[in-house]
Amino acid sequence: MQSNKTIILLLISLMFIFLQSGCSPGQKPVEVIIQPPISIEKQQSDSVAKRFPESAAQGPTVVESAIELSKKHAKLSEEAAVLRQQNQDLTARNQQLKDRAIALEAQLQQTQKELTEANDLLIEMRIELNNWKVDILGFRDEMRDAGTAQLEALLKILEILGGEATAESAQSKDTTSSVASSGTPGQNESQ
Repeated sequence: MQSNKTIILLLISLMFIFLQSGCSPGQKPVEVIIQPPISIEKQQSDSVAKRFPESAAQGPTVVESAIELSKKHAKLSEEAAVLRQQNQDLTARNQQLKDRAIALEAQLQQTQKELTEANDLLIEMRIELNNWKVDILGFRDEMRDAGTAQLEALLKILEILGGEATAESAQSKDTTSSVASSGTPGQNESQ
């Protein structure tokens, strides 16, 4: 802008010098033509200068804006780096959890298989136990009959040997054998 003013002043001074030296009564006056682009540039620069002096005085300069933007960029770059690191950490943790979930799922399937087998075995053992109980309780009457048959055989042996057996002693022996086999007196009559 300063150079434009200097050029304009030089042109004006040259014009005056040329007019004074070259002006004589017999010659035609020389017309000096000022180049329009120089004046347009001057007007544009003046209008631009008038437009922005308030904003330049109020706001930060270009350098200050650049420094501020570079600080913001550095801060955002650091935040981006931190977020990238967190993302990598979370991705690694997610992969570990997926691997662990796969391993635990395999263990769960194995445990469920073993539990099913154990339940089947338990059911089978319970059935066998119930069958055994039925068999033992079913033989209880047979064992009583066998005990009664033994007592009768002993009574017959005693009679043959010359012992006296009365009906009352036979009943008391039957009661005694019933008490011994069942564990409580009088239970034989109720069964």
